[in-house]
Amino acid sequence: MQLIPVNNPATAQQFLQVAVELYKRDPKWIRPLDKDINEVFDAKKNKAFRFGEVERWILMDDEGKLIGRIAAFINQKYKNKGDDVPVGGIGFFESINNQQAADLLLDNAKHWLIQKGMEAMDGPINFGERDKWWGLVTQGFDEPMYGMNYNPPYYKELLENYGFKAFFHQICFGLHPKAPLQKKIHERHAVYDNNPDFSSKHIKKDQLESFAADFATVYNKAWAGHGGLKQMAKEQVLLLFKTMKPVMDEKLIWFAYHKNEPIAMFVNIPDLNQWFKYLNGKFDLFHKLKFLWIKKFIPNKKFSGIVFGVVPEWQGKGIDAYIIGEAAKLIQYPGVSYTQYEMQWIGDFNPKMINVAEGLGDTFRSRNLTTYRYLFDRTKEFKRHPMLT
Repeated sequence: MQLIPVNNPATAQQFLQVAVELYKRDPKWIRPLDKDINEVFDAKKNKAFRFGEVERWILMDDEGKLIGRIAAFINQKYKNKGDDVPVGGIGFFESINNQQAADLLLDNAKHWLIQKGMEAMDGPINFGERDKWWGLVTQGFDEPMYGMNYNPPYYKELLENYGFKAFFHQICFGLHPKAPLQKKIHERHAVYDNNPDFSSKHIKKDQLESFAADFATVYNKAWAGHGGLKQMAKEQVLLLFKTMKPVMDEKLIWFAYHKNEPIAMFVNIPDLNQWFKYLNGKFDLFHKLKFLWIKKFIPNKKFSGIVFGVVPEWQGKGIDAYIIGEAAKLIQYPGVSYTQYEMQWIGDFNPKMINVAEGLGDTFRSRNLTTYRYLFDRTKEFKRHPMLT
């Protein structure tokens, strides 16, 4: 076997091709857009380069066939509650079902991280934000949502045989959007539906600035200051909304109000992978035009939950049921195509948010991803991610 650093356009293309070789016969795999992977490793596109660095390698067998890949990175901004050693990351790990091949990739990443002063490594994680390419699939090996890792079941054995331990589990919840709402949801919804002080709106593309202000209000009250999350300005949200606009479905993004003040939001988008799976990883001009055709003529049957939040003073008072009931009025309307729903992951260290997800109706745990940790000092006590209170 031969380990080759990624240091030119040819090896960068081979880095992408590894996944194609391994998954080309797997009907559940959806090839990510090449540009989305490449941008992770582009210092002009990825702000994580301001605080760290990354290296990549590909693995070939003795006949020159691609059989694995891995990236290793350090990021000064990467910290988890309770960390007492500097922790690096590995990601974009792919390997044939061969422990020797996996160990060679992991050993190489470990030695590079040791040289950079790290004392542990987490993986598979992203060199950047946690909303993409984070965690190993350990249950629910279905088609991945956009930006989500995918792997066969044997990866769990490869990592755990090497010595990785589960640092935290990432739980995704599914919901059947066409199923009747539970009686308790209807009852809680009715309390507010009949009160003129409460109202709801779905987003409108020609009023994004107003809704950006509402989003910022709810977000800053519900999350800013927790877990290192910073306040979001209206201008930041507006930029995000404008980026989302080409794929935004107005009936999937909802806000609830008390006396015209925003108190909750339920933000969802169509699962882009249900369209991107027809593009074979490409997004040049031709494939952009193809995407527009697909989007127009192939109904998207799946949408994904991005953000669900209630401001602190209204938490635990049934506002979640109110906004779910309001959204259902349009999402369950005859002729609307959505038949599948899945929320982005919630860490198992966050029981409050898990309770919220489980309280949304007939939710079920659709898949589990796992963030693993490997301590370089094998005598050191391993500790899982601490619980949030």
